[in-house]
Amino acid sequence: MPKTTRSKNALLASLPNENFLQMLPMLERCELVYHEEIYGAGDVIEHVYFPESGIISLLAVVGSNSSLEVGIVGNEGMIGIPVFLGVATSDNLAVVQGAGFATRMTSKDFIFESERSVDLQRILKKFTHSLMTQISQSAACNRYHPIEARMARWLLMTRDRMRSDEFQITQEFLSNMIGVRREAVNKAASDFQHRGLVSYVRGNLSILQKSELEKLACTCYRIISPPNA
Repeated sequence: MPKTTRSKNALLASLPNENFLQMLPMLERCELVYHEEIYGAGDVIEHVYFPESGIISLLAVVGSNSSLEVGIVGNEGMIGIPVFLGVATSDNLAVVQGAGFATRMTSKDFIFESERSVDLQRILKKFTHSLMTQISQSAACNRYHPIEARMARWLLMTRDRMRSDEFQITQEFLSNMIGVRREAVNKAASDFQHRGLVSYVRGNLSILQKSELEKLACTCYRIISPPNA
């Protein structure tokens, strides 16, 4: 990785330069491939990831063939928080939802750095709190809010973290994201297209009217939006 005092990951970028430079030799840049599994439920977390672009989804596995998204992480945070909390394995499935790049480091190196650096501890505690807020708010949203509002929230959350109005998504994957059957997703997606809010062609979705989606989204969107969304 080139020697620089800046990172495209907001969490790493908020570290004092001295701290970041100490971590730099331990960081490895890697590509995030769409639909790639970073780790599965029950897997030992060998590396922690700091996305620079793209998105990684955290999914709770329900039965053998079903899953539900409980959180998404873009360049505002990291994947592998259980390691920071002293847990070696993951209870969730981590899957690349939006292609991009990340830097990663071994869990062993990460534990050493997080124990050594007070600044890194402080930043990780704040991110852990924000991720917990996102997970709890998403659970409440999936229980109480209508499909259209949940879909609008999810599309806006993805847009904010991808920093793009266009991204890949299958309707099957989207049904896992908002916790409804595929038929319900098809109906809501068709309605959004008919109203000119989005365009969806062969797995590629484009947001056409962000302001209208914001009106349609539930209040959960603003509660769990990343900084500078």
